[in-house]
Amino acid sequence: MSRVAIATLSKRMKTFGMICAATLAVSACQTLGGSTAQNNSVKSDDSSAAQLAAVQEVFDANAEQVPTLTAVGYAVVSSQPGRSDSQKRLMAIRSARMAAMRDLAEQIHGLQVDSSTTVIDLMVQNDTFRGVVSGTIRGARTVRINPTGSDTYEIVLEIDREMISYLIGTARGLV
Repeated sequence: MSRVAIATLSKRMKTFGMICAATLAVSACQTLGGSTAQNNSVKSDDSSAAQLAAVQEVFDANAEQVPTLTAVGYAVVSSQPGRSDSQKRLMAIRSARMAAMRDLAEQIHGLQVDSSTTVIDLMVQNDTFRGVVSGTIRGARTVRINPTGSDTYEIVLEIDREMISYLIGTARGLV
């Protein structure tokens, strides 16, 4: 694959990455680099071709093939900053909404997990892991806001098929 084709693919992937429904198929397309420059180049070309095929598959798909995405977020009122109970409730609702957005981002973009384990004398000394999610969420609507218990709020967000259809249509127009 030529550098121009790869650059064009890169531009399309960036545009595509901003459309949340389209990233469903692309998020799993990653490869590990090889040990030599030539192997890296060949693997990069194969990876680019696979990503392009995944993009084409999503653009050819109908919205009916994609389910409605739903996410739930929770937050505790008493742990929120604020001067009054009303302010703390509002902050808890905002925190629960952000937790639900993070859950949607994990569903759409995937979760990058980094881990480290230290073994000394054949005994595990330290085992740590970290999850990172990054992405753009568009078209999420609030389904409900519920107080659960006396000190917790629950928020449910969803991106429905109509919105996914609109986002895919927009992506088709941009690329």
